[in-house]
Amino acid sequence: MRILFTGASSFSGMWFVKELADAGHTVTTIFQKELNDYSGIRKNRVEIACAHSTPLWHCSFGDETFLKVLKENSWDLLCHHGADVTNYKSPSFDVEAAVANNTNNLPQVFSTLKGASVVLTGTVFEPGEGFPPEEAVSPYGLSKGLTSKLFEKAAKQHEVPFKKFVIANPFGPFEEGRFTTHLANQWLSGKTASLDYPLYVRDNIPVSLLAKAYCHFIETPSLGKLCPKGYSGSQGVFIQRFADELSNRLSIKCPLEIQEQTCFDEPKERTATDELNWQKLGWNEKKAWDDLAQYYLQTYGGNR
Repeated sequence: MRILFTGASSFSGMWFVKELADAGHTVTTIFQKELNDYSGIRKNRVEIACAHSTPLWHCSFGDETFLKVLKENSWDLLCHHGADVTNYKSPSFDVEAAVANNTNNLPQVFSTLKGASVVLTGTVFEPGEGFPPEEAVSPYGLSKGLTSKLFEKAAKQHEVPFKKFVIANPFGPFEEGRFTTHLANQWLSGKTASLDYPLYVRDNIPVSLLAKAYCHFIETPSLGKLCPKGYSGSQGVFIQRFADELSNRLSIKCPLEIQEQTCFDEPKERTATDELNWQKLGWNEKKAWDDLAQYYLQTYGGNR
């Protein structure tokens, strides 16, 4: 398929692009800036994405350049993975601005698609997604939910085939220094890592498995929505597993301090919903952990 992909500089987006290209699809990626305008790990991801796609610079979803690209080319699929994530963890996250950016010129986009299908990426933290499917977990989650509603409406109005891929908590190589990456960095620095929220029940999925699920999803017309599960359970149990997997591979101790959780600013439980057949997807769990440990060693091993 000929695929136009947004959000390729993101952690999961880069992995999706790589998997799609490896599966034989022709991917074109859009970027708001040029390569040298990116830095750090995001620049690394852009470089990898560009090695597996044709990049278009200075292009944003719905702008004039984007509409021109839609009009002048033939596409099988528009994958809208990108989203406004500016200060996404903040309670003051600007929901209206994010939705406006996520859906910029949406009617024009759908009227210009010329037979292409649309796949939108959602999150379990938006209202009505994940388990239990309750209210939005955060203002960012609300922005994703409103974005989805507008896409669904536009798709119905313009009779465009529409699918939704819902993600939980991916982890793996080339992630920013959050959660699992932060913990690995602490251990490779000889420190004890602390977990403040062990009682939250979440779904942590290896990003390489998530990417294979995404590729399978877009190649399967009968699937209208998928919310793939990885390691579901309490964060305390997952992080202990994470520590054991890395300790065995890095030959270091991975000490943990599990704090007593008394604050529940978020819902206690929010997980993905759809079990995956890892073997059918061609995903190797041992290799994924091996690759992750090697990545951490190469990236943060100098701190040892």
